[in-house]
Amino acid sequence: MGVFLITVAAWLARIEDWRSYTPLAGGGAVGGTKEQYVSEEKPSGLIRWLTTVDHKDIGMLYGVYSLIAFAVGGLMVVAMRIELADPSMTLLSNTFYNSLLTSHGITMLFLFGTPIIAAFSNYFIPLLIGADDMAFPRINAIAFWLLPPGALLIWAGFFPIPDIIPAQTAWTMYTPLSAGVGSGNQMNAGVDLMLLGLHLTGVSATMGAINFIATIFTERNEKVTWANLDIFSWTILTQSGLILFAFPLLGSAILMLLLDRNFGTAFFSVDGGAILWQHLFWFFGHPEVYILVLPPMGIVSLVLPRFAGRRLFGFKFVVYSTLAIGVLSFGVWAHHMFATGIDPRLRASFMAVSLAIAIPSAVKTFNWITTMWNGNIRLTTPMLFCIGFVSNFIIGGVTGVFLASIPIDLILHDTYYVVGHFHYIVMGAIAFAGFAGLYYWFPIYTGRMYQTTLGKWHFWLSMIGTNLTFFVMVLLGYGGMPRRYATYLPQFATMHQLATVGALILLVGQMIFVWNFVQSWLEGPKVEDGDPWDLGEDNLTTAEWTWFERKLQTAVTDGGEEEEAELATDGGETVTDADDE
Repeated sequence: MGVFLITVAAWLARIEDWRSYTPLAGGGAVGGTKEQYVSEEKPSGLIRWLTTVDHKDIGMLYGVYSLIAFAVGGLMVVAMRIELADPSMTLLSNTFYNSLLTSHGITMLFLFGTPIIAAFSNYFIPLLIGADDMAFPRINAIAFWLLPPGALLIWAGFFPIPDIIPAQTAWTMYTPLSAGVGSGNQMNAGVDLMLLGLHLTGVSATMGAINFIATIFTERNEKVTWANLDIFSWTILTQSGLILFAFPLLGSAILMLLLDRNFGTAFFSVDGGAILWQHLFWFFGHPEVYILVLPPMGIVSLVLPRFAGRRLFGFKFVVYSTLAIGVLSFGVWAHHMFATGIDPRLRASFMAVSLAIAIPSAVKTFNWITTMWNGNIRLTTPMLFCIGFVSNFIIGGVTGVFLASIPIDLILHDTYYVVGHFHYIVMGAIAFAGFAGLYYWFPIYTGRMYQTTLGKWHFWLSMIGTNLTFFVMVLLGYGGMPRRYATYLPQFATMHQLATVGALILLVGQMIFVWNFVQSWLEGPKVEDGDPWDLGEDNLTTAEWTWFERKLQTAVTDGGEEEEAELATDGGETVTDADDE
C-alpha cells in the first residue's frame, strides 16, 4: 500500500506542479497577479479536484459530499417509515431496522450536518472577510479528504463484506451494548469500523475548526474589524470554538471504547461504566447540537435581512446571544440523563442551565421577527426557507423547553416526543437554513439561476412534509409510543401512517430539489448581473456579491483593472475608502 501511494504521488507530481497554484499564507501570489495564477495555472479535470487547495473548490467538494450523504440518510429513513406504516409489516427485519436507525442518525449528523456547514464556510468565509484563501490551504484539503474514507467505514456494514454486519447501537452508542457485552452481535467488526469512521470525521472537523479560527483572526481584510465582521463569520467562529472543545472528547471516548472492545480494558464494561459513557458522550453530544445549529442561524441572519429590505435588527445582540449559546452549551449535557438516577441536586442545576440557554435562542428569534416587521419582504425561495426555519425552530425550541423540566422529561424520555423535537431542529431548522443558503448563493457558485417555481414547490413540500411527520411524532410521544421500535401497538397505527405520508411528501420535495439543482446547474439561464437579487437597491450588498461582480467583469474584459471592494456587513456601517481618510 505504501509503494502504491508513493507511485500515485509521483505520478501526480509529474503531471502537475502543486505549488504553482497554491496561495501563500499571507494571501499573495507567486509571479504575476492573483487572477493570473488562479485562471492560468490551476489544473483542469479530475486532477483539479484531487489536488486543489482553493477554498472555493474545497467548498464545492464538501457540498457534493454532504448532499450525497443527505440522500443516503434520507433513503434510509424512508425505508424505516415504510416499515412503520403497518405494525405487522415485515419489509425489514428487526436487525436491519436497527442498523438503518443507527446509520441514519450518524449519517445525518456527522456526514451531512457538519460537512454542509463546512461547504458554505469554506466557500464564503474568505470572500466575506476579504481574504485570499484559508490560513492553511493544504490542511483545509486534508480535512475534506478524511471524510470519504470516514463515510465508507461508517457504511461498511452494508457492503457485501464477509462476516461484517452494520452497527446496531443507535447513534448514541450507549454501553454496555456498544462494548459488545452480552450475547448479542455487537462484537462484530462492523461496530469497530463505524467507530473508526466517526473518529476520522472528528479529526476532520477539528482540523477545519483550527483553520477557520486562524483564518478569521489573521486573514481578515484591514477594513473588516470585529465591529463589522459579518454574522455568518461570527457563528462559524463560535462553532469552531465549540468543535475544539467537544470533538477531541468524543475521539477520546471512542478510543477508550475501541480499547474495551478489542484489548480487554475496562473503561465502560465495569460498574458505572454506562454512566461514564453517557457523561463523556453527552458532554460532546449536546454542544454538537449547537455546532450544527449556530451556522444555520448565521445563514438565516445573513439571508433573511436581504429579502426584508433592511439590516438585521439588533446585530450586536445576535452576536452576544451566539457567544452566550457557545458558553452555556457545555453546561447542559446531563439533561439527557435525568432518568439515570443521578443526584437530584445535579439534575436541578442542569435543568436551570437548560432553561437558561433558551433565552439567547429566543433573542435571535425575536430579532429575526423584528427584522421582518414592516420590512419590504420579497418571498423568494431563500426567504421562504428562512421563514420556514424560524417557524420550525420555534416549535422545536418550545418542545425542547418542556424536556428541560425534570418531571416532564421523566415522562417523555425515550418516547417519540424526543424524536419529534429533535427533528424539528435538525430537519425543520438546520436543513431549511442549508436550503436557504444553497438557493441564495446558487448564482455565485454556478453562474446560473435555478427554476424559481420548482424552488417554491421544494419549499412547500418540505414544509408540509416536515410538520406532518414530526408534529405527529410529538403527539405519538404524548401517547406513550417509545422510540427506536420496529413495531408498535395497533392504537398507534394511524399516527404512524400519517408520519409515513409526511416522509413520502418530504421525499418528493427532495427529488424536485435534486432535479432543479442539477438541471439548473447544467442548463439554467446564465447570470449576467453581479447583483441578481437586487440587493444594491437597499444598500444590502455584501462582500461575496462584490467579489462576484468583479469576477463577471473580469470574465468580460479579460483582465481589466480591479477596484477596491466595498465591504458592507450586517453590523455597523458600510466601510469605504473615504471612511479611512
